[in-house]
Amino acid sequence: MKKISISLVALFFMLALAACGQKPAENQATTAPAASGAPAATTPAKEVTLKVGASSVPHAEILNGIKAKMKAQGVNLEVIEFNDYVQPNVQVFEKQLDANFFQHLPYLDQYNADKKQNLVKVVGVHIEPFGAYSQKVKSAAELKEGASVAIPNDPSNAGRALALMEKNGLIKLKDGVGIKGTVKDIVENSKKLQIKELDPAMLPRTIGEFDLALINTNYALQANLNPTKDALFIEDKNSPYVNILVARPDNKDSEAMQKLAKELNSADTKKFIEDKYKGAIVPAF
Repeated sequence: MKKISISLVALFFMLALAACGQKPAENQATTAPAASGAPAATTPAKEVTLKVGASSVPHAEILNGIKAKMKAQGVNLEVIEFNDYVQPNVQVFEKQLDANFFQHLPYLDQYNADKKQNLVKVVGVHIEPFGAYSQKVKSAAELKEGASVAIPNDPSNAGRALALMEKNGLIKLKDGVGIKGTVKDIVENSKKLQIKELDPAMLPRTIGEFDLALINTNYALQANLNPTKDALFIEDKNSPYVNILVARPDNKDSEAMQKLAKELNSADTKKFIEDKYKGAIVPAF
């Protein structure tokens, strides 16, 4: 009987040890997914949406070209197209948009001054050389006395157009006004050119109504005009009018915005611009 009692005690301890030995195995099974990074034990990073207003060409095209790469970095890039130069800034300021991509710094500076706002540059992307176009003459020298000339009506681009006209011998501006000149600053106009200011988006549509029209490249491209082939004269590649990504002071340094800025200045974006626009659009980085 004593031997049987001892055997029973031994069996009890063996069963107890076996039961204890199974606990770590169970724990190991439940914690394995966490150690391996399985979804059940990790919280996926939340995707961030960036709403960016842009002119259709080339700005929206450039942005749409990097959507997949932004998605892979956790940023859903939503591109909203505009056909004017006012609402994209208004909507960024009012936080309906996170950023916009359509303008150069002189335009933004003038807008901020006029509207008493504080939108800011995030990064420069490309230059759109500004050009003069005509369906009636083949060179500026062919313009007759009293010829009609259309230029943009916003101050920064009007000054830019007049400066380009002066550089090509059509007019002379007051000394020192440079790109800030207005039609009132014209001191010489030997051909008595009739200069009319229009909304920039209207210029390609009304080009046939004028002898000469000075048009922003994004609108020229929308009208199937090739700046490097169709322009009578055009800014050179040293133009200071770099098109920029614009945001607010409160979000310009956000992680998502900086990811967008980096992608807009990437080697792939540079190649996209060079391959697609063939010199009509010039990378500024």
